[in-house]
Amino acid sequence: MMKKIALASLIALSTLPALAQSSGGFSDPNAPQVQQKGGFSGDSTALSSIKDVKTMKDDQWVMLEGHIDKRTGDEKYIFRDATGTLTAEIDDKRWNGQNVTPKDKVRLEGKIDKDWNSEEIDVKRVNIIN
Repeated sequence: MMKKIALASLIALSTLPALAQSSGGFSDPNAPQVQQKGGFSGDSTALSSIKDVKTMKDDQWVMLEGHIDKRTGDEKYIFRDATGTLTAEIDDKRWNGQNVTPKDKVRLEGKIDKDWNSEEIDVKRVNIIN
């Protein structure tokens, strides 16, 4: 009985590295090996203003710079730049530990959320700008 347990353990241990090595998909041995640790790095869109948002389409990606004036509700804030104000929905996880006051200039990146009578930005990233 002990021999069977030892043999089963030995087989399991020897096949484990082979199973862990491949998780599926095609792997071309002649292709250059590229290590990816993240996604795209760089500006994904041009800087816009609140005035521009009024003419943009729903779900369009936007980047705004300005100030968060006040909190108006659960994860809802008033954001302002030189051209006007807009409601920004900022989930708690998007703050990334940053403390922001109305004096801090911030860059918001997110998607425009338009209803038939209003527009707001669903913020995906908040960065304090110096």
